[in-house]
Amino acid sequence: MHKLLIKATIEILEESFTRNLPADIQLSNFFKKNRHLGSHDRSDIAELYYGIIRNRKLLEEIVGSKNLNKAILIYFLVIQGRSIKDLSLFAEEHEIEWLIDKKKNKIQIDSWPTKLSLPEWIWDKLIASYGEEEAIKLGSSLLYPASLNIRVNTLNNISVKEVVKELKQSFNFSKDKIVETKLSKLGISLPRGTAIQKHKLFLNGTIEVQEEGSQLLTYLLNVKRGNMVADFCAGAGGKTLGLSAMMKNTGRIYAFDISDRRLANLKQRLKRSGASNISMQRIHNENDLKVKRLRNKFDRVLVDAPCTGLGTLRRNPDLKWRQTENALNEMVIKQLSILLAASKLCKKGAYLVYATCSMLEDENEKIVASFLASNKNFKIIPQHNIMKKYGIDLGNNDFLKLTTNQHQTDSFFGALMERVD
Repeated sequence: MHKLLIKATIEILEESFTRNLPADIQLSNFFKKNRHLGSHDRSDIAELYYGIIRNRKLLEEIVGSKNLNKAILIYFLVIQGRSIKDLSLFAEEHEIEWLIDKKKNKIQIDSWPTKLSLPEWIWDKLIASYGEEEAIKLGSSLLYPASLNIRVNTLNNISVKEVVKELKQSFNFSKDKIVETKLSKLGISLPRGTAIQKHKLFLNGTIEVQEEGSQLLTYLLNVKRGNMVADFCAGAGGKTLGLSAMMKNTGRIYAFDISDRRLANLKQRLKRSGASNISMQRIHNENDLKVKRLRNKFDRVLVDAPCTGLGTLRRNPDLKWRQTENALNEMVIKQLSILLAASKLCKKGAYLVYATCSMLEDENEKIVASFLASNKNFKIIPQHNIMKKYGIDLGNNDFLKLTTNQHQTDSFFGALMERVD
């Protein structure tokens, strides 16, 4: 299998690096063209594929070129810690000699961005935001894949413990592999790759796939029964559905998005969930007439802004190679524009949450500071004022700031603001 595994992985990687498509789409396209592959083979190929992408910079440095076959062999040797003897079962003799030579001369890498396989510009941003020691810890944590997180839908009148019990009976994992999440009160963690979408609890809307950090953002909005709520960049609606359950299906939630495809995904999830207080709104941009007509109408507004997504590198390691500093500079202009437009929806006394799945200050604190400098009618409410009500302790920082190394979630940012005038 190893030669087939390596050949398949090289084929996908070559196309990924040439076409610059998202890794998950590239992998899906490959599997559609190779339907003969069994589930075990697919799992092995996917794991190797993502492993190479995660460690790409380090592997290329050790190999000394962009030779993907050698990069894979070094991945097995250095990252997975496999022995030369093990690799000799499928590698060519000249490759084994090359590996022996590499090992004998002791691989020495001094550069932290290379060791952590991060582009220099991202490393520089992390240093500026966190300092070197914390940046190393954060960068290291992003080299490992994430578990699968789900959220229990409380509209179905079932407890988290009951769901955990049922999942343990359904899947042949050791008991410690299916556990309640540490921070979110409605989350459950399962091994990555668990076929949850065929499970009856998923099909009947009792559980939804949603990362733990994403779940925590819905708590920050502190919705109440009967509220009028706007989810301004709703996407496929994970947070929208979470808010609906917290509101016990009362009030009204407007799910705004510019993408028909994402709203179609929300429509499917909506059917399963049992939520009936959500109105999907397709808009052309943040200044759409539909938005302007609803100014000063909302009690709660969530802006989960489009961002670099660099907080999700455990799940989407290709983003670090596809994003650029120029793209970031364009992104922050868009983020501020979206926040400004969404803030107009707030009535006096309303809560506004600005959020991203990024760990960069440029997309987070700096956007909030720019917004507040020109919008004196909004003030910050420290996150702990709200989160502690739910029994969630994220320290005494003003902002909700989750990092993978500290919280074992994707890296998320959330700022809660109140319209005071």
